[in-house]
Amino acid sequence: MATLAELQTMATQVRRDILRMVYNVQSGHPGGSLGCADYFTAVFFHFMKHNPAAFDMQARNQDAFFLSNGHISPAYYSVLARSGYFPVPELNTFRKLNSRLQGHPATHEGLPGIRVATGSLGQGLSVAAGMALQKKLDKDPHTIWVLTGDGELQEGQAWEAIMYAAHNKLDNMLVAVDFNKQQIDGSTVDIMGFSELGNKFASFGWEVVQMDGNNMQEILTVVPQAQARLGMGKPVVIIMKTEMGQGVDFMTGTHAWHGKAPNAEQFDNAMAQLPVTELGDY
Repeated sequence: MATLAELQTMATQVRRDILRMVYNVQSGHPGGSLGCADYFTAVFFHFMKHNPAAFDMQARNQDAFFLSNGHISPAYYSVLARSGYFPVPELNTFRKLNSRLQGHPATHEGLPGIRVATGSLGQGLSVAAGMALQKKLDKDPHTIWVLTGDGELQEGQAWEAIMYAAHNKLDNMLVAVDFNKQQIDGSTVDIMGFSELGNKFASFGWEVVQMDGNNMQEILTVVPQAQARLGMGKPVVIIMKTEMGQGVDFMTGTHAWHGKAPNAEQFDNAMAQLPVTELGDY
């Protein structure tokens, strides 16, 4: 498992990767990707039991990860590449014609690490619940990790999956909600906000944990607490407070960078705020 310092360095590199991917094609979703970089890094380099060399669609004898809010694919692709699922230089093909790295994760091109297409919001939790049930039936003790967004939870299908997971006691399922209170059209509070999201999950029969998703030390402290609640008859959710655009001052605290690429001046400004790491840009 990576150390705190190693994880912080990797999270910085992931943010640099995100900006480069989106800027190079002037297309993509930097805001949420930057906000979730710390959690992605901690999961893939510290917590998740996975073997990139043995990837298969059934996730036999290892944990599986599902990105339900698939538009934040730049962060996902970065940690997949840097943990060994495919070559890091392939990040340069993001959103280009014939690339395996489509704007939203897809399975058609056979990109290792991707088990479901998640371009349509609201569906990832359902697929993850299906695999969680499969693992319980197979008596496979590994964990299903899921990341979803607070705006995405406005989709009705998400709550069907949340009900299903609780009803079937899918206590091998660990879901994190990117609770940044922003979505493409503005603040979630203004559009269709949640009051007491943790209480809502609890009322559906879930174990609930809360944390700051942009504080690596807190992530390393709280995620094990969430893991300790697995196997006790209930699925577990982490309400993860983040800032959209975290790491770049002019991208934080606003929905404006949900799906907008920086121009050359903005890109240079953003990259200057993220120190060059020994991991190296692709």
